[in-house]
Amino acid sequence: MGDIDYQALEFEYQPRPAASDERHGIVIVGAGPVGLSMALDLAQHGQRVLVIDDDCRLSVGSRAICFAKRTLDIWDRLGVGERMVRKGVSWNVGRIYFKGQEVWNFDLLPEKGHRRPAFINLQQYYCEGYLYEQAATHPNIELRWKNKAIAVESQGDHVKVTVETPEGHYTLTAGWLLACDGARSPIRKMIGQESRGRIFRDRFLIADIKTQANYPHERWFWFDPPFHPNQSVLLHSQPDNVWRTDFQLGWDADPVEEVKPEKVIPRIRALLGQDAQFELEWVSVYTFACERMEKFRHGRILFAGDAAHRVSPFGARGANSGVQDADNLVWKLDLVVRGLAPDTLMNTYAAEREQAADENILNSSRSTDFITPKSEISLLFRNTTLRLARNYEFARKLVNSGRLSMPTFYTDSTLNTPDADEFCSSLPLGAVAPDGPVTLGGEPGWWLSQLDGHFAVVIFCPVRLPDSAVLAQLASLAAQPLDIKVLLVLGSDLAHKAPGHLNTVIDHDGVLSRRYDARDGACYLLRPDQHIAARWRAVKAQNIVLALNRATGSYPSEQP
Repeated sequence: MGDIDYQALEFEYQPRPAASDERHGIVIVGAGPVGLSMALDLAQHGQRVLVIDDDCRLSVGSRAICFAKRTLDIWDRLGVGERMVRKGVSWNVGRIYFKGQEVWNFDLLPEKGHRRPAFINLQQYYCEGYLYEQAATHPNIELRWKNKAIAVESQGDHVKVTVETPEGHYTLTAGWLLACDGARSPIRKMIGQESRGRIFRDRFLIADIKTQANYPHERWFWFDPPFHPNQSVLLHSQPDNVWRTDFQLGWDADPVEEVKPEKVIPRIRALLGQDAQFELEWVSVYTFACERMEKFRHGRILFAGDAAHRVSPFGARGANSGVQDADNLVWKLDLVVRGLAPDTLMNTYAAEREQAADENILNSSRSTDFITPKSEISLLFRNTTLRLARNYEFARKLVNSGRLSMPTFYTDSTLNTPDADEFCSSLPLGAVAPDGPVTLGGEPGWWLSQLDGHFAVVIFCPVRLPDSAVLAQLASLAAQPLDIKVLLVLGSDLAHKAPGHLNTVIDHDGVLSRRYDARDGACYLLRPDQHIAARWRAVKAQNIVLALNRATGSYPSEQP
């Protein structure tokens, strides 16, 4: 897997296995970052998955390049995170300029004690290539290239799919069909659905260039710079000495003309200097929209990624949100397929990720309005804000060059058990579980690496071990039909007293206890997607069982 040219990598069509009545429990349409992440997660849960894609190659051009810490945490669980980070360009700092002067800079991950950076920049073809190589070796995943879904028909407890191949058509039956087939989603159109939202009347030029520039690994955004007056410019570094440049062009720009080298090269020289040496690697002009489907679930057909929702590129909320769709969907579908949760649990995938889409669309729309003001008043507000940001903290909070991707907190989810005790408000119920450094078996490690895609019951013991009655209650959880991992988080003074029959980690620096606002005996229930489903100041097995029932959609919405 050394020096593979993922941009040129193509896959041969493999004739499907002969089968007169082809039935599959789960079929994924689309082998992009979302579909492949979904397949890997399902496979790790023991589910067999068929992935079909109408193409036979990976992404052309860099496309999505900014992958957030939350996405990296998910990919760590899927076994590809380390490879992504090793190849990618890590960054935490962003700088904002107005008319050539820096007005503000920010650090997206100022505190220490996290395994992953705030973001990495990595061309989408690498991302897809690494996911593909991981999926291609998994015995639970079958990949079929040049297999195009051309018709779907919902039939109660299954979906009939007609597939077109170079050899002709065939039909298969899917227990569940997961549509990860992109912004134009043919599956969406086949069932008579559409995305609604807002189309932004502006155009941007992407020019990926190869150059030996020695800029730091940061995000640079210019408003109205002298080298591109009255417009905006964005610069990101990528692996292989490739730099992503985005130039605002305006709605009247001709997309055919603007991609010609004689139009692109002068813009790059204005940015880098007339003597700069560079090669054009990929050029494209794009417009953008913020829109989504009304409902992400239609019977046994579930939509994820750009097929379900689309946002403007400012803030890197597209691919990151799609991978988080997969993270939310997979554990629920696994429980439903295994008969451990009711079919209605899948409704919570739709509800939670529709909330996430609305949150992303709101933030992306605000970013786009700030970056591309469409009235004199909006332009005056933006420019005044930028001038004030040089000296005043309040104005910096209003500067919006793209509110960068953050995970959605499911604070109002019906799967949560409301707090009966008081906890720190900075970590609300439904939040993503924070990471932190731990020691496991005498070796340094990371907390989120101990959470393996199943429910986790976590007991914090910074000073004192639980008594025997509590340990007996924890042991009783093994009788649950769900896969549950019980973890003790011990303070450093208790390292030598760790019970041998329970999973324990050592919180040497107390980072986890502080981040979770945890005193001795505090108990957390974490969902398989690492969101906080319930918590208490003291352990009671009965409360944990009731919270597990609720978190799997098997308990009424009232608080137990």
